[in-house]
Amino acid sequence: MTAVATRLRGTPGRFGPSRAVRALGVPGAAAAALLAVVLTVTLLAPVLAPYDPDQPDLFNSLAGSSAAHPLGGDALGRDVLSRLMWGARTTLSGPVLIICLSTVVGTSLAITAAWAGGKVDAVVSRLLDVLFAVPGIVFALITVAVLGPGVTGVVLGLAVAYTPYVARVVRSAALRERNMPYVAAAWVQGRSAFAICVRHLLPNLRPIIVAQSVSALGFAVIDLAAISFLGLGVQPPTADWGLMVKSGLDSATRGQPLEALGAGLLIVLVVAAVIVLGDRLGKEEGDHR
Repeated sequence: MTAVATRLRGTPGRFGPSRAVRALGVPGAAAAALLAVVLTVTLLAPVLAPYDPDQPDLFNSLAGSSAAHPLGGDALGRDVLSRLMWGARTTLSGPVLIICLSTVVGTSLAITAAWAGGKVDAVVSRLLDVLFAVPGIVFALITVAVLGPGVTGVVLGLAVAYTPYVARVVRSAALRERNMPYVAAAWVQGRSAFAICVRHLLPNLRPIIVAQSVSALGFAVIDLAAISFLGLGVQPPTADWGLMVKSGLDSATRGQPLEALGAGLLIVLVVAAVIVLGDRLGKEEGDHR
């Protein structure tokens, strides 16, 4: 009965902050520290960036590293370091929004399918299979074709594409939780299906939802950067790491490789850190099963 009562309260004790930190290990802790630094720089970009990221300076065009411009200037003379700081905002905010949307929709579909079962579960499962079979970039290209180039269409398209990745995992976990004694106990107490799902089922699914969402975030960063690289996502002159890799390739052939190298390296580091952190969180969830 103690275990049932714990589940009924939806207590997060199994996945408390201190226990999660201890479970990360050296790789997870390093990944979390790196992401914390990137997030801090992202939020404080207006204060930390030494120059206006969109202000051209033809006297600094393709300039190399100097005391005034540690990473030099791009083809228009804009400070590369400042653009990297500001570019983190667009590079990371888009993927975060993609994952938030896909997580909300995917989790709702998964819990609904697991709870209702029968035809509802079958319909949701077939829908997820169809979405899963279509590459994410296809959804992005379709929305761009309808809405035009820009972040909005790409975010919506990729959010649809990432929904089955979250929903499939959460549905499997929800089916397992659906048959736990605490659900039957809540049902006997006269609680509604909605109350059981929201107050008891969802809190116990939270660890796996968080782990899956964090892992998917890394791939969303890659997808959005790739689409921006193709010129269909973030539009110039907005600072964005994907755009900076594209424009930096031309600058590299003219003797200024720091723009492309800096943006590309940051994408790799952030994606690696996110995937490592998601993997550690997933292992932590698995240890409790």
